[in-house]
Amino acid sequence: MAGLGGQTLRERRSPHSKPRYTRAVAETAIRSVEPIEGLIAAAQAGDNEAFRHITEPYYRELHMHCYRMLGSFHDAEDAVQETFVRAWRGLATFQSRAQFRSWLYKIATNACLRQIERRPSRVLSRQYGPPADPTLPPSPPVSEIVRLEPYPDLLLGDQQTSSPDPETVYILRESMELAFLAAIQLLPGRQRAALLLRDVLGWRASEVANLLECSVASVNSALQRARANLAERLPPGEEDSASRVVSVAAERSLVAQYMRAWEEGDMNALAAILREDAVLTMPPASTWFQGRAAVAAFFHSLCFSQIRKRFRVLATRANGLPACAAYERDADDGPYTFNGIMVLRLEGNLVAEITGFGDPYLFRSFGLPEILDPDETP
Repeated sequence: MAGLGGQTLRERRSPHSKPRYTRAVAETAIRSVEPIEGLIAAAQAGDNEAFRHITEPYYRELHMHCYRMLGSFHDAEDAVQETFVRAWRGLATFQSRAQFRSWLYKIATNACLRQIERRPSRVLSRQYGPPADPTLPPSPPVSEIVRLEPYPDLLLGDQQTSSPDPETVYILRESMELAFLAAIQLLPGRQRAALLLRDVLGWRASEVANLLECSVASVNSALQRARANLAERLPPGEEDSASRVVSVAAERSLVAQYMRAWEEGDMNALAAILREDAVLTMPPASTWFQGRAAVAAFFHSLCFSQIRKRFRVLATRANGLPACAAYERDADDGPYTFNGIMVLRLEGNLVAEITGFGDPYLFRSFGLPEILDPDETP
């Protein structure tokens, strides 16, 4: 992801691309049809069902926008709910000549900005301190570390595939990658909004200015600062995604090996599929590990030093990347309980980075079971 901030995503896609975005992202990537005036009028008159009809088609794209702004699946849900509540209460002020979608985005973006204002300043775990000693337990979560949650691919669905434009699909996919999302959480709120609205959704500067209630010059200035800040704050050593394309067959094989190593407790097998410079992070913990030996040693110390501890692993996907859902039990019998999600970034047919999310409730958003029967075949 290196250079993500210094160039727009389209520029990174091709050195011959124009620096400015077309309207493709905003107009074709998302299926959003402006509601007919009759439904708006009915909703303004207090018809709850009409309001549901005009807002429901926008839920998923608004949720993704809020997720990019906040880096949290659950905070994004709260922001979208706040958006719909405020839209319902303020529907009488909506002018029919305005675009309903843009109006909802304005409410949603401002809901996110209010959340951001209440948060403390944060850094990435790799900026917080040096790699940790793998023989020691991880540090507890700290408020200074960016809090990030994975986004289930099953909810991305047609939001990323409805556009016939390959560049649009590429932009939407890149904008959901964890490295990008973590880095933009370091930007001030208005810079973040300007970057996402202009460089991801393809809004015109005048439209963003209207949303943020500022001048076009202010939007352009915020965008340039955001790109520069992002380029400085992305983790070092991230390669452009084009250089780390892994075939579908290779990905399936590698993920299967990773899952098997966990279920068999085979750290030698796990180490064999890690890159020499592999990285493990666990936001919002400040602890992180770098290097094949360190990552394997940490997993062995934390997860496999107890002989009776066992794991089951299910394949899933998050943020456009392969992921594994880990289930754990501490005895020889009894069910396996959901423990968390590991998102894998692959390079050169090896695992380059593991991002672990130890939230025991993530199974809900991923549509996974909370408990696995030990007698069932994996």
